[in-house]
Amino acid sequence: MVFDIDGVVADVRHRVHFVERRPRDWERFFAGAAADPVSREGADWARKAAAEHELVWLTGRPERLRAVTAHWLERHDLPAGELIMRPAQDYRPARDYKLAELRKLAGRDEVVVFVDDDPQVTEAAARAGFTVSLATWLPRGEALAEAQERAGRT
Repeated sequence: MVFDIDGVVADVRHRVHFVERRPRDWERFFAGAAADPVSREGADWARKAAAEHELVWLTGRPERLRAVTAHWLERHDLPAGELIMRPAQDYRPARDYKLAELRKLAGRDEVVVFVDDDPQVTEAAARAGFTVSLATWLPRGEALAEAQERAGRT
């Protein structure tokens, strides 16, 4: 099973204000990632999924946040699994970046379900033949949608 992080198991609402205004402050937006509250619903689902399947974390967070993200997952007792992060200077829309990574994963193992909070990402993955589940338990504002789809930042 493949899980996104932001908007699925991590509640980013406390830091979205940094990208709601212009100019966007990406440094401060990402600097707040360590303080993200955990989403109980997303975390519970990830834990249940990991009991039956290998879990992979596929996030649009930049690679430079690997240590912060790995520590955050561990601190919140989330299942261990491969952590795939956006390479430096990769600003493709989230749907393009994540679909490419899903295809790589599918080339080596079955992707049972892909869980993400971005409707454009899940729609692209479903069109490509993946089984998807749209995470709807955390509100997703326009600023986050723009960050994921137009700015290619998360």
